[in-house]
Amino acid sequence: MSCEAVKLTITGVVQGVGFRPFVYREACSHQVMGWVLNTVEGVIVHAEGESDNIDAFILALSEQAPAAAQVKKITIKEVPLEGHDHFEIHFSEDEEPRTTTLVSPDLATCDACVGELFDPANRRYHYPFINCTNCGPRFTIMRGLPYDRAQTSMAPFTMCKDCEQEYHDPADRRFHAQPDACFVCGPHLGWALSDLKTPLTQDDLSWAYDRQTSDSFIAEAAQLLREGKIVAVKGLGGYHLACDAQNPSAIATLRQRKRREGKAFAVMVSSVEEAKQYCFVSEAEEYQLTQPSRPIVLLQKRPEISFACGLADALPELGIMLPSTPVQHLLLHEFKGMLVMTSGNIHDEPIVTDEEHAFSQLGTVADAFLVNDRAIEGRYDDSVLRVLNAGQAGEIVQFIRRARGFAPLPLGIPSPDSAEDSRSDTLNDTSIADQQQERDTVQVDKRSEETASGELMPEELLAVGPEQKNTFTYVRANQAFVSQHIGDMESVPVMDAWQETRSRYEQLFRLKPQRVVCDYHPEYLTSKWAHQQKLPVTQVQHHHAHILSVMGENELEGPVCGFAFDGTGYGLDEKIWGGEVLLSNLSAFERFANFAYIPLPGGAVAIKNPARIAYGALWAFDLLDHPAAQAFIKSSLSEVDILERMIEQGINSPQTSSVGRLFDAASALLGICTQPHYEGEAAILLEASLYPYLFPEAQSAPSSDAAESTVKTNEAQANELAAGQKNESYAEKNSCAESFAKQLKFDSQELKQHAEAYRIELVKNVATKQSSAEDTSVLLLDAAGLFKALLDDIQAGLPTGFIAQCFHDAFVRVLVEMAELVRAVYGISIVALGGGVFMNRYLTEQALIQLQERGFTVAMNKDLPPNDASISYGQAVLGWQAQNKE
Repeated sequence: MSCEAVKLTITGVVQGVGFRPFVYREACSHQVMGWVLNTVEGVIVHAEGESDNIDAFILALSEQAPAAAQVKKITIKEVPLEGHDHFEIHFSEDEEPRTTTLVSPDLATCDACVGELFDPANRRYHYPFINCTNCGPRFTIMRGLPYDRAQTSMAPFTMCKDCEQEYHDPADRRFHAQPDACFVCGPHLGWALSDLKTPLTQDDLSWAYDRQTSDSFIAEAAQLLREGKIVAVKGLGGYHLACDAQNPSAIATLRQRKRREGKAFAVMVSSVEEAKQYCFVSEAEEYQLTQPSRPIVLLQKRPEISFACGLADALPELGIMLPSTPVQHLLLHEFKGMLVMTSGNIHDEPIVTDEEHAFSQLGTVADAFLVNDRAIEGRYDDSVLRVLNAGQAGEIVQFIRRARGFAPLPLGIPSPDSAEDSRSDTLNDTSIADQQQERDTVQVDKRSEETASGELMPEELLAVGPEQKNTFTYVRANQAFVSQHIGDMESVPVMDAWQETRSRYEQLFRLKPQRVVCDYHPEYLTSKWAHQQKLPVTQVQHHHAHILSVMGENELEGPVCGFAFDGTGYGLDEKIWGGEVLLSNLSAFERFANFAYIPLPGGAVAIKNPARIAYGALWAFDLLDHPAAQAFIKSSLSEVDILERMIEQGINSPQTSSVGRLFDAASALLGICTQPHYEGEAAILLEASLYPYLFPEAQSAPSSDAAESTVKTNEAQANELAAGQKNESYAEKNSCAESFAKQLKFDSQELKQHAEAYRIELVKNVATKQSSAEDTSVLLLDAAGLFKALLDDIQAGLPTGFIAQCFHDAFVRVLVEMAELVRAVYGISIVALGGGVFMNRYLTEQALIQLQERGFTVAMNKDLPPNDASISYGQAVLGWQAQNKE
């Protein structure tokens, strides 16, 4: 057979994942000659050989790529023969004007490297930076593209003879592994003790240049942790603060020093088996725990386990992660227990990435520092997710925070001229089973390279995101690069981190946006920045962005019925929105319904004081004279006269339709949380109050050394209810109201009447002189009856968890009612759920199940959190449509 030659351009996640060695091995296996090269366009392969061999070679590249790789496209072009008699890897060149290569996120230490790490016969035994082509740092050490050692923070470390031999041996697992190193030539551990008073400097560090010293640092760190001390540990994307997760005193000290009073801590354990000792772990959750991304996974606590006070008090879930670095493996192996691993920062500031800032910012927090001399080029927090029961769609992943291990992998974004139909079953496309089996479809494109690269590319844009839980999004060529979690843009350090990360994306991916997209809110720092850039600006309403993010991720053109439920967002009427039912397509929306406004006396102050929110709700719903309301006011508010004057006279009392604020108000009225320590705590604890009633057996093991729980429980009541139903989701307990009813001596008719009392009324809305048709919805959702029922049950002394469940169920019912009304009127049967309220597991699972049972297609965020972290992507969706239709 005659020989032919082709040039392959392979795009996707093909750098930093052992792709060139894989190509080399496949070429040798299929008797293909030529070369492979990393470029900024992707991996370029010149392949010569018999036609059948080349076809088989190309098929292998698309179907047998390394697990961490994602082959998106292979473009094939016939080229002249060059006469090669072997296959080789060429050094990288950097001649192309545009970067299209996707970069791998960091990868957790693979099983093979872990085996070598603990093999005394291996030359990398206990080496804290062991890695290979299948694992180790990637994006966090990159300084430029293409991904080669000289373009990373490994550049200062010259490989020793043994490592260099491995690097150049095609049969070796470390063939062209850019961070490859050992004790002789690679990064080293550093160690310093702190007196918590005198700032440390680089001169205070001792360095481990051999195994014995390195082991002694790990042993000393483990010993300090056993003694209840706090150790700052440098990781892949920044520092962690570690302490003994079973030592209440150590946890309390960490909270006090870090200024993190209430928010739950995540923990790290050595294995899935150890995780199962503390929490229930389903097959889907185990899959997520063991992925190379190594996220924190929120897991249901085992009821028989006594957890340390202060770890995750009053919450049904515990965040658990497995080690992602060799240092973490070594530390846990030496410590032999569960460790708190929390971000190395002070309250609300960015995670620390270098020693100078670690010493200055964490010097009064950590008793010791376990550092290293490999620079972190990209700041990354740990990713957080949970697995939800989505009813007919099975189990799905919900992101809480998307960062290390996932960003900067791009998401698709709807094409402005796309005419594809919406998917018929959105959630089924994202089920866990599909995720485990599904590989990205590889498009093999045989167009000429000139045609493929000569197409007019749309302009690039930048969506700057919101104020809270900020991310930004760059869009180029129908790819959306959503940044890692940045934080709340309320301080100079966070804004500096935003600028630093944004500049890095532009430099690495060679991005130059021609348009900026931002929120309507005039006071957001990101919006102000956008208007200063001397570029065209597109503004997107906050809640429309929530729904657009769901539509974009699920490839929906619309129209959809979108429920945007969250805490706050600037409305078109200049009020605070947050309880919105929107009819949306990719470029516009109609505000079909919203929750009736309530005042927030004190504005931002009220958001941090749910008792004030409760007062505003009681005032709006004309319930101030209710006996339970009077008792609440007497016990929880001392400035009633001031609050009433503020509301009556409109003094700093903005109006809000926020569902999140209604949950805060209910939490305060039930006595669950009136003084939150962190954003969202009141609503989180309201949901948590369901736990003793949905899973009554969990009350058998209170926290060790525990103070009284902030959640009211009736232990006698809980112990009488259906026990033994372990490892069930909230969704599977949807009949527990009937169990409560039996205990409370309700018959079925009384139960139905009781549920109907928790009623959110639909009221026809009318425009006022101060409003317009654009910002006035068709319907108002009036929660007055809901709050009257809640007060009645408080007055009757019914259990807190029972009342909380009735409150939650009312929102599920009205969500279903509104979806059915929209379907009846407009024929829209696709529902999109977006906004931070859908971080509530119970509410979300119940809504998914009940909507699907009624024949709705339900879409949620898949690769982004439903909270404000998805806003920048939603902004980008509209901006991309608008920009490329002008």
